Amino acid sequence: LLADTSVAAKLADTKAAGEVKTLDNFYKMLQNEPNRAYYGISHVERANNEEAIQILLLSDDLFRSCNLQTRLRYVNLVESVKGYGGDVKVFSSLHVSGEQLSQLSGVAAILRFPLPELESDEDDDDSDLDA
Repeated sequence: LLADTSVAAKLADTKAAGEVKTLDNFYKMLQNEPNRAYYGISHVERANNEEAIQILLLSDDLFRSCNLQTRLRYVNLVESVKGYGGDVKVFSSLHVSGEQLSQLSGVAAILRFPLPELESDEDDDDSDLDA
């Protein structure tokens, strides 16, 4: 049954539709509750340290990095998020939703609860640079 190309195509469409919906939810969260939507590895890792990640969004490109340390960093992040009860969505870089995620650094997260401290920490870092 799974060898049937039409069934395989429908399964791929279902996965792609799920990716589009998840990315849409991320963008809505970023617009409406920006303290619950983060992207970029440093912000996402800090949110993970607070056990705040509800859904982790990752581009599959990150697992194909030539740098072993980079691959391990993302594998460890995935395992940690799952360990805290979060959901992990890996996006295909061959689909438009994966391309869009890659434009946001390839990693993003929808948080369980707001973390305004992350933004204020970043502001503190900026003020140190100005001094």
